[in-house]
Amino acid sequence: MPSPTSDEPIIRFDRVNKAFGDLKVLKGLSFDIDPGERVTLIGPSGSGKTTILRLLMTLEHVTPVKHPEENGGVIWVEGEPFSHMKKGSKLHVANERYLRQRRQKVGMVFQQFNLFPNMKVLRNVTEAQVHTLKRSKDEAEAKARDLLELVGLSDKIDGYPNQLSGGQQQRVAIARALAMDPDILLLDEVTSALDPELVADVLQVLRDIADTTSITMLIVTHEMSFAKDVSNRVMMFDQGVIVEEDTPERIFSDPQEVRTQDFLRAVLAE
Repeated sequence: MPSPTSDEPIIRFDRVNKAFGDLKVLKGLSFDIDPGERVTLIGPSGSGKTTILRLLMTLEHVTPVKHPEENGGVIWVEGEPFSHMKKGSKLHVANERYLRQRRQKVGMVFQQFNLFPNMKVLRNVTEAQVHTLKRSKDEAEAKARDLLELVGLSDKIDGYPNQLSGGQQQRVAIARALAMDPDILLLDEVTSALDPELVADVLQVLRDIADTTSITMLIVTHEMSFAKDVSNRVMMFDQGVIVEEDTPERIFSDPQEVRTQDFLRAVLAE
């Protein structure tokens, strides 16, 4: 897989469509994200934000367009087709084997922690390393210990998920995602299932990762202060299209579109 370069987007959505039956969630969506960039998607529920992340995790698939030979409706990652695969000079919808290879460079942290309840914390972070990346047990454990230290959980490696708070479980989930050495980290409302007093610790871990690594982040969050702190760019979504995008300073202090103004007024008043 080619390494991303500064003049080539690490993620490119090219006229991507996604529909669930008659409901069109994404409508010819196009945008680029540069390597190392941290982009936050904001907007009302149902605007298509999480669908974008699920497409990048191959949990959902692009809805085919009428003329695939025009390369419409294609997701590209690191300069290579992601949702599609090359056959000769044409692109065709990717098969599962191709998707499995491509998605190894994408990690995701979900709203729910999705930890294995019967495995201790250390094994939760090593399991995929051993089985997917084929690392030795010793190598996987060394990586896991380093990451659990990074997220402030070195003292919990022998505990089980049900012995941890929600915030601690989410930090284990972050360590597990990072253990796979992804080039892209997707964060889907990672604090929405947490009690308010646990949110700050998780967001601080993510701020530290943003400050100390070059990993590309694509973030969906309702925590506007976090979006402002960690993002290079904010994109406002509504009804499957980008309404407005700019720096967080500009979006939060001087949004240009009425839809963005209305949304931020409602969210910040909560």
